Amino acid sequence: MFGALRQYNYRLWATADLISITGTWMQVLGVNWYLLQTTGSAAKMGLGVLLQSLPVLLLGPYAGALADRIRPRPLLVASQFVHAALAAGLALVAFAGSHALWPVYLISLLSGVVSAIDGPALGRFGSMVVGPKALGNALAFGSLINSTGRIVGMSLGGVLVATAGAGALFAGNAVSFLAVVAALLLMRPREWHPLASATDAPAAERGIRAGFAYLLRQPVVLVTLALSLVLGCLGRNYQVTMAAMSDGPLHAGAAGYGLLSTVFAVGTAVGALVAAHRSELTHRLLLAAAMLGSTLQLFSGLTPGLAAFAVVILPIASAAIVIDTAVAARVQLDTREDMRGRVVSAMTIVASLSGMVGAPLLGWLSEVLGARTALMSAGTVCLLACAAAAVLLARLTAAEPASAPAAAADAAATDTAGADNAGAAGAAAEATAPEPAVTVLPTTATMAIYALIPRSMTSRPARRARRRVGGPARRHLPVPASYSGRRGPGAAAARPSRRGRPDAGAA
Repeated sequence: MFGALRQYNYRLWATADLISITGTWMQVLGVNWYLLQTTGSAAKMGLGVLLQSLPVLLLGPYAGALADRIRPRPLLVASQFVHAALAAGLALVAFAGSHALWPVYLISLLSGVVSAIDGPALGRFGSMVVGPKALGNALAFGSLINSTGRIVGMSLGGVLVATAGAGALFAGNAVSFLAVVAALLLMRPREWHPLASATDAPAAERGIRAGFAYLLRQPVVLVTLALSLVLGCLGRNYQVTMAAMSDGPLHAGAAGYGLLSTVFAVGTAVGALVAAHRSELTHRLLLAAAMLGSTLQLFSGLTPGLAAFAVVILPIASAAIVIDTAVAARVQLDTREDMRGRVVSAMTIVASLSGMVGAPLLGWLSEVLGARTALMSAGTVCLLACAAAAVLLARLTAAEPASAPAAAADAAATDTAGADNAGAAGAAAEATAPEPAVTVLPTTATMAIYALIPRSMTSRPARRARRRVGGPARRHLPVPASYSGRRGPGAAAARPSRRGRPDAGAA
């Protein structure tokens, strides 16, 4: 099922990522526990999370422009050593027993700065690790890695924090970064998949403004990011809504919240397997998963008890991973390689805003309207957003064949001869690829959702017409584009981690 594992470099990348994600979640638990025990305040505990997220918003565009102009591996080796040093600093603070807050907040801020800088570079390097043919498979496997690392990290962290204290968790995370450094150094450069660089572009095309100007000229990508923002704010912050439902209408307390968290983690693993079964990650798949998740979210507010709510949460979590995987693939496959770092930074900013805005908003709605009404209201808004996105994407993709000849002429005028040959080879290979099966989840509800999505978005004649002339989505690509992940090609951009990588997975 996971064909990407046949590649030596990807096996190294995936193994290192599993180790480091496990360490990351150990540290997340350790920091939260340390701050809560030291201050007794949940608000002060949340301040540490905010300090890690802010640098991504402020520095992300600059880091994206930098990633498009430099070789990623040297930067990543340096950033992983810095991450390890910061985690070791946290361990020293915890072992010293000083209970001082400012070192923890300072290290959280510095970790956010490093994550903001190396996040886009990780995206470009991940595109080099696995080729475009293994893109969807690697994305799905990365989601599975992330889910596994979260479960193992939180479970192991819970044992260690009770027996050895938070310092042991920080020390373990520091060591986990060394696995990433080892993987970076052991890879075979001859097996990488080269990407176009902004260093070969005119000076006017290398900066931040050029990146955002390019993004504004990509309506399909903008619609995808807008849908991701709405779903991220109102349909993805289940750590808030599950807690509100468990503590409120379900009367299940902490034990119920723990059960729901476990069910959600299992659902993400199922979603990763579903995405891995897909041979192509299309907009139609994204919309089907989004509509299914939004519909279930609406009805989750009506569930009578904990068991029923858990049953609904499982497919919601699966749909969430499919959404993350499809968004990460479509946003980056539909953009130029020399803009990859800047596109990754924009996607990371969207993911950061989703968490920073969505979590407080859903918490406030749960307090004002009640947890059930908050879930149903948010689900309704998400469904409306899905419907609007479906209409817009149908119109945009239906218009592509008409504009394709001009796009092909423009690409011929701007690309080099070698790039044209590579792009033609990639298009020819894609044109001969078998059509994917039209399935997401084996349920009648999913098939009903598929029936609502316009066929013009994925019709075979339209796709073949675009492939014959090299439609606008790929007109500037020297070779088929790839995507970004937490440390490699397996992550979706759902929620940024402390290293600036999407939570949905990594390679």
